[in-house]
Amino acid sequence: MKKWNEICKVDSLGRIVVPKRLRNAFDLNAGDPLEIYIDNETIVLKKYIQSCIFCGNQNDLTEKNGKYICKDCINSFVENK
Repeated sequence: MKKWNEICKVDSLGRIVVPKRLRNAFDLNAGDPLEIYIDNETIVLKKYIQSCIFCGNQNDLTEKNGKYICKDCINSFVENK
């Protein structure tokens, strides 16, 4: 992936603006959730994609109390009863 160097200032409310070319490159739209975490001394912004809490699968998800479980994991729990 191409490296980009952007300098962004943090405003008085702690916000930054993600430049348009980066939003376009990562298909980020208004309202999309971002995951923010620290890796060593680096702050990482990553587009958040919902996935199964057990296996990480992103397909065929069922939501319960804000947690997502895929059909494969649900089936494996049912089979193991």
